[in-house]
Amino acid sequence: MPPSAVVEAPPPYRVVRPARQTTPLVFASPHSGTHYRADFLATARLDPLALRRSEDSFVDELFACAPGHGAPLLAATFPRVFCDVNREPWELDPSMFDGPLPAWVNSASPRVGAGLGTIARVVATGEPVYRRKLPFAEAEARVRECWQPYHAALAALIEETKAQFGICLLIDCHSMPTHPAHGTPPADFVLGDAHGTSCAPRATRLVEETLLGLGYRVRRNDPYAGGYVTRHYGMPREGVHALQIEIARRLYMDEARLERAPGMPPLQRDLARLVAVLAGTDWSWLSR
Repeated sequence: MPPSAVVEAPPPYRVVRPARQTTPLVFASPHSGTHYRADFLATARLDPLALRRSEDSFVDELFACAPGHGAPLLAATFPRVFCDVNREPWELDPSMFDGPLPAWVNSASPRVGAGLGTIARVVATGEPVYRRKLPFAEAEARVRECWQPYHAALAALIEETKAQFGICLLIDCHSMPTHPAHGTPPADFVLGDAHGTSCAPRATRLVEETLLGLGYRVRRNDPYAGGYVTRHYGMPREGVHALQIEIARRLYMDEARLERAPGMPPLQRDLARLVAVLAGTDWSWLSR
């Protein structure tokens, strides 16, 4: 499906809430947005399919079961290539802009060096995104209109959950492309808890054991240990735990065409089993 560039812009995120929240879980899909603005497409040198390769396509659909198990689901509607909310708000590459950047911009992070800052210079395949340099005002607008509202919504969900249950376990949901460097056989899931610092090991272990029990290959923190969301919100000593889940795209989609594959329904059923296990767990021990 081509990006929806001609329709009116939706809000920058959507929250699907359960009829009643019954578990301290919050699910988030920051990279599954598919609304591509016409002015953005006009500045891009790549075709829509190439731009979409940076998406975590259909991840929000994979976890659409969460509200039915008593947990809210937050999903961005804008695409990752437009604004990446799994970065600091001001990780910007100076080479992308037509003038100097403010001194407070973080232009030295490894993500910026790879071309994958808050405003990406390249897509996942390494091809440059833009035909021309951007004004800094464009970055400011994207942070104001996309990054800030998404994080305000996420922070509010975490605070609401913590107020109700005393704790919160954030599951940050992503997908990963097939890549030779990911090993043989490649993992089906990678769990990132910032090497044990963003989430209680017992919680990570429960997710890992459940997925292993469903027949999947699971790795921890290799090659994805968690991005900005995991490290920023995961504060176990304050009752907030954050775990990043990366799902192999080959399990559920055609990676060339970016279309749902026959593996999607069975994966959805297995993820519903995972969510059911997590939602049925007594998490009170996290507050001890």
